[in-house]
Amino acid sequence: MQFYETGLNTGKTLMLLPGTACDWQTNFKNVMPVLSEKYRLICVNYDGFDGGGEVFPDMITVTEKIEKYILENHGGQIDGAIGSSLGSSFVGQLIQRKNIHIAHGIFGSPDLDQCGRIQAKLQSMLVVPLLTKVNKSPKIWQKTKNTLKNFFEMSDETAEEFMRCFSKFKAESIKNEYYTDLLTYLDDDIYAENTKVHFIYANKMGEKYPRRYKKHFRDPEIREFDMQHEQWLFGGEKYAAPVLEAIDGFMEIRK
Repeated sequence: MQFYETGLNTGKTLMLLPGTACDWQTNFKNVMPVLSEKYRLICVNYDGFDGGGEVFPDMITVTEKIEKYILENHGGQIDGAIGSSLGSSFVGQLIQRKNIHIAHGIFGSPDLDQCGRIQAKLQSMLVVPLLTKVNKSPKIWQKTKNTLKNFFEMSDETAEEFMRCFSKFKAESIKNEYYTDLLTYLDDDIYAENTKVHFIYANKMGEKYPRRYKKHFRDPEIREFDMQHEQWLFGGEKYAAPVLEAIDGFMEIRK
């Protein structure tokens, strides 16, 4: 595990938890300059994605390591944690388990998919090869890059960075991360005292997701944005600016 702190020393603490097959350097690169001006950022890379040679074990083992870091380095509490996609599963577990305290849990347009072992295995067999084979041939590389650019409006540089990120990690780590996320359930009607839950809802994902968010968490704040899944992180200023403003509102930061 890697924990790296940067940004405004006197700012509120905000933990950044990357998504599937990503490190924080790639996942949050485009918004780091703005966030670091206002917050004390705690950037996390999971086992298997930190350059240490280990393999990602499972979601709960990694959650326990995050809890340990917060307990030992921040007295068991932080002001906020934002999870990008799969990273939101960690935010949910940290709130649900109540071993540490997060004042503001921010969920980055997650799907919060959960299923049984057989379905999780089948999904992993379909999805993981798509994330790990981009460097197998120039044709696949170019096709994947074009898909990212067209669907998410990524720049050529950002698309290249994401594909390099996907291809530099062990397939076993990506498989374990994706598979165990599907098996790591969230309770319904989760509530933690003095914790506010906020969702960045990308409405192009579909209408079912707000219902899912309300199912798992009591009275969440759901902020809707006209974008694809996590497009604010890599689709440019058009998408990033309104979400960054919303995060300041979630975190109760005055302009």
